[in-house]
Amino acid sequence: MKKVLFVCIHNSGRSQMAEEFFNALAGGKATAESAGTAPGDNVNTVVAEAIAELGFDLSRKKPRLLTPEMIAAADKVITMGCMKDEGVCPVTFTPAEDWGLPDPKGQDLATVREIRDEIKQRVAELVERL
Repeated sequence: MKKVLFVCIHNSGRSQMAEEFFNALAGGKATAESAGTAPGDNVNTVVAEAIAELGFDLSRKKPRLLTPEMIAAADKVITMGCMKDEGVCPVTFTPAEDWGLPDPKGQDLATVREIRDEIKQRVAELVERL
């Protein structure tokens, strides 16, 4: 089974949404997990609110630290724009691509909805490609 790893800096927004969308859309044909290079303490509350509007619950999710084992186990790594703001992303020997998405941290709900919808669209396209 294919495994996708979504990575962002804090694992509190973009990568959490991508993981939820991917696992719902893949229908068991592939799985995803997410992690961050410098994980936050909690999932962004505005992100949780925005994705809850589509029926997803992030209330029990906790940001996780990216490990070498996670990278090694992945068939594909998707970074969520960490190069855009911080200039630092994990080095990996796994096929990877960066989606260059804006960080939802500090954004209002309307902006987070736009980011959420972009993530959902890109995840659906990724599922189709696998």
